[in-house]
Amino acid sequence: MVGSVSEDESVIAARTAYERMRAAHLHGVQAALEDHVERLDWTREQIDRYRDQRLRAFLGHAVERSPFHARRLRGLDPSSATVADLARLPMMTKRDAQDEWDAIVTVADLDRTRAERILAGQQWFSYTRGNQQIFSSGGSSGVRGVYVWDWDFFVSAASLAWRMQAREERRGSSPASGARLAVLAAGGPPHASTPLFDVPTTPEMSTVVIPAGAPFDELLAAVAAARPTHLVGYATVIGRLARAAAVGDLQISPVRVSTNSEPLVEEDREAIRRVWNIPVHNLWGSTEIGVQAVGCGHGEGLHVCEDEVVLERVDDDGTPVAADMPAARTLATGLANRTFPFIRYDLGDQVTWLPGKCPCGSAFTRLADIGGRRDDDFRYSTCTIPASVFRHVLGTDPRVSEYQVRQTAGGAEILAVGTPDVDRLTVSVIAALRRHGLSEPEVQIRVVERLQRHQTTGKLPRFIPLR
Repeated sequence: MVGSVSEDESVIAARTAYERMRAAHLHGVQAALEDHVERLDWTREQIDRYRDQRLRAFLGHAVERSPFHARRLRGLDPSSATVADLARLPMMTKRDAQDEWDAIVTVADLDRTRAERILAGQQWFSYTRGNQQIFSSGGSSGVRGVYVWDWDFFVSAASLAWRMQAREERRGSSPASGARLAVLAAGGPPHASTPLFDVPTTPEMSTVVIPAGAPFDELLAAVAAARPTHLVGYATVIGRLARAAAVGDLQISPVRVSTNSEPLVEEDREAIRRVWNIPVHNLWGSTEIGVQAVGCGHGEGLHVCEDEVVLERVDDDGTPVAADMPAARTLATGLANRTFPFIRYDLGDQVTWLPGKCPCGSAFTRLADIGGRRDDDFRYSTCTIPASVFRHVLGTDPRVSEYQVRQTAGGAEILAVGTPDVDRLTVSVIAALRRHGLSEPEVQIRVVERLQRHQTTGKLPRFIPLR
């Protein structure tokens, strides 16, 4: 039809409009990074004082603008609230966030219907007239999520994601010129990972986004062509790239690696260290809260972003537990997102505090690397098998480059990429399951060429329980 615009042309136009606004947004991130890098040298007293003031401002805004939170915070005075006072509030679940969407959002002209309309109609990532971005999750936990990031929240999240790395760049431990960042992310909308991680940490850095869900041969070729000095992306993808480099299938020499979106298991971390011998900055985050903790590349674990996030380790009833006691869940209060506030939100992850001072010198509290969600564990009628049981056997086999474990009624079906000795591996898995209480496990291992990543998020669901 004369005068019509092809789909390709409309996508190009949408990308062009988005990139104009994003260019301004990235300048905001670069400006904020200066302040965020300085925060890493704050004393414990500075961190606590700043966090309390941020918390009071955040709670006051939520009470005034969000009917949902006004009900939850009834009886709490935001002007004098402390972190300890949060324990008086009920937990917030993912179901709450989605069922109560219109009562949570604090922007008058935005509701769930309009957010869904934006998601359905956008040709590429986009900004609303109010400078919000709308994202959705793939629903791997069983509940599809729709989320709002406003202008300031993105600046905060991106600064938290990159300030550890930016500090190291400023210390001169990475090349000052010719830096190239390869971002192994979901690629297109509606997931938040691509905008968050496609951020240069120095003005001279160039970036390229490579879809993590592409066939591995294509991904390998794209990374080789990019010749990155810096890599950021899914932990399982970078782990597999490291194993490819170890056998000579990939010739790159990165100086820094940042992993995210999935647990960084020891076999992947060790593969990265062994082949490249470089700092690894692991990140723990969520679409709801943004960035919760980041590794410094010097000491163990991750530094909690305490200036922008409050984390609580609690029991099943939501009561905080002592640092040396086991916790049933972790609750998060994000202090930067005033458009869609999350207060005492159940993240679904388990964390453990690390004692002692970090070699990097930062006073921000550390937690151990996230081992995975509690729903990664497989529950049978007679016992519960932790995901670590499978990881220990499959992740230490040098002939297995990737794997996925699907729970069955009496055991597990395992998909493995590589050249494993299937019979021997099956015996090892069965023996491990028996040691953990499953008396007659049924295990089937199939060798496949590739594993199917989530179509929207690009994540690899490593453990799939029976529903």
